Amino acid sequence: MRLGKNLSSSNLALTTVLIATVALLYFPVTSGLVQQWLQDPDYSHGFLVPILALWILWQQRRRLAEMPPAPSWWGFPITLFAMLLLVVGSLGAENYISRASLLIVIAGLIINFGGWPYFRVTFFAWLVLFLMIPFPAIIANRIVLPLQFLSSGLATGFMDLCGIPVYREGNIIFLPSITLEVAEACSGIRSLMAMITIAVAYGYLLESKPWKRVVLVISAVPIAVVANSLRVMASGVLGQYWGRDKAEGFYHLFSGLVIFCFSFLLLWILHTVLRKFGTKQHAESLA
Repeated sequence: MRLGKNLSSSNLALTTVLIATVALLYFPVTSGLVQQWLQDPDYSHGFLVPILALWILWQQRRRLAEMPPAPSWWGFPITLFAMLLLVVGSLGAENYISRASLLIVIAGLIINFGGWPYFRVTFFAWLVLFLMIPFPAIIANRIVLPLQFLSSGLATGFMDLCGIPVYREGNIIFLPSITLEVAEACSGIRSLMAMITIAVAYGYLLESKPWKRVVLVISAVPIAVVANSLRVMASGVLGQYWGRDKAEGFYHLFSGLVIFCFSFLLLWILHTVLRKFGTKQHAESLA
């Protein structure tokens, strides 16, 4: 009995030292990540992602409590690999690699102390955490520029359908009274990342079928793109008929809020349609 107590105490002490060491090693990484969330509006949703992951884990608390730990030695090489990525990312000044290594070391520790069954249960919450890491610059640049052209093109098409005289060159939209530039800040990357995060949370909380969750997350991409194009169109219409100042400042921010609510409404409508489709399929199978 005393031996078991001493063993338990030694394991607790070892775990505490290990967690403290990991926290110390990754403090510059996490602090830099939080600073980017604070300073870069495109990734301000990062604050919500750990909360979402914790909520998902909380939903699995009973299942985890009933599972006996089955530590696996595979956690050790995974943790070593994460440390190697941390060194590579730090020496190469590549933030994404360093930040991704934090999530990999978390996976290694879970597998090391809980085993693969624990990791399978926590896998979705762990995967969600990748949404809080900003894209590497080389990938972000390849996403932002096409989004700028796509948003400006769709916005021009919408205005043309409404009978508004408009002309576009690249990401520049020309109207009789105003010229709009769809800059990087208006590319839609911010709403895209936020919508994907919301779709993941929405699908997990309100939908039980995996395929419907996948459809909701995938649909968040075109919804965010169309919504951002409508926002650009709204800025153009306001600037054309009410003055340039109406296309900027408060009205621009307010239109962003309205369009974001509209995006969520589209997501909800899609989910409603998916539910009815699922109910109809179930009724036909019973018949």
